Amino acid sequence: MSAQVIDGKLISDTIREEIKADVASLLEKGIRPGLAVVLVGEDPASQVYVRNKAKACEDLGFYSEVHRLSAETTQDELLQLIDKLNGQASIHGILVQLPLPKHLEEKPVIDAISVVKDVDGFHPINVGNLMIGDDSLLPCTPAGCIELLKRTGNSPAGKHAVVIGRSNIVGKPVSLLLLRENATVTICHSRTPNLPEVAREADIVVAAVGVPKMVKRDWVKPGAVVIDVGINRLPDGKLCGDVDYDDVAEVAGWITPVPRGVGPMTITMLMANTLKAAKRTNGIQ
Repeated sequence: MSAQVIDGKLISDTIREEIKADVASLLEKGIRPGLAVVLVGEDPASQVYVRNKAKACEDLGFYSEVHRLSAETTQDELLQLIDKLNGQASIHGILVQLPLPKHLEEKPVIDAISVVKDVDGFHPINVGNLMIGDDSLLPCTPAGCIELLKRTGNSPAGKHAVVIGRSNIVGKPVSLLLLRENATVTICHSRTPNLPEVAREADIVVAAVGVPKMVKRDWVKPGAVVIDVGINRLPDGKLCGDVDYDDVAEVAGWITPVPRGVGPMTITMLMANTLKAAKRTNGIQ
C-alpha cells in the first residue's frame, strides 16, 4: 500500500480563494477585515511567520498592521498596545507572535486581547467555548487539521482518533475538535504505556509532539489517516515531521507531508478567523 498524500498547500489555496470571494462581498458593503500582528524582538523564525502573515493579508484584500517592538519592550508597553488595538475599529483580529522574550509573561498578554479579536483562539473564554461546543474563534493549527480531514473525505465521525501530544496549542484543542466531529478520541503523551500499540488501534493518528520521525510504520494501522503536525529541523538542515514519512507512507491510507501538509493551513485558518471576526463585529452571519 502507498498512502495518498494530503496536499495541505492545495487545500489551503482552495480555502484562500473562498476567503477572497467573501472579502470581495464585504468590501462592497464597505467592510474590510483587518489584522494586527505584534512582534516583540528579533527571533528569526517569528520574523518569517510575520512576513508570511502580512503577505497573506495583502493577497486576500485584508487591511493589516505589523507592530515591530524592540526586545526590551516592557510588559506594560505591550499591554498598552494591545489595549489600543482592542479599541481600534479597523482591526478585527489581533495576534501577538509567540514566543515572547523571556522577561515577558505570555498569559497576561493572551488574556488582554479582546475575546472577539482573539484570532489565535488562545483566550480562556474562547478555549472554554471550544470545550463546551459553543461557537468560538478556533485555534488555527487544530482547525486546519480538521479541514484537511473533511476536505479529503476523511470525516472523523464514527472513527477512532489517537492524538499524540497534549499541548494547549495543538494536542488538547485538536482532541476537542475531533470529539466535536463525533470521533472517539484517545489522547496520548509521554506517560502513556504501550504507545505504539495504542496508536495502532486508530483510524486517524494526529502526531504533535515535536520529536523528529517518532511515529514509525508499526505504530500505524494499515489504511489509517496520519496527520503530522510536527515540524523539526534535522542536523543537515532538512525539515521533517514527527512521523517517519517514508516508512509510514507504505502502510497508511492517507498522510500529510512535511512541508506542504499542515503548515500551510495555519495562516489560512488565521485569515478565516479574521474574516469571521469581521463578520461578527458587523452582525453578518
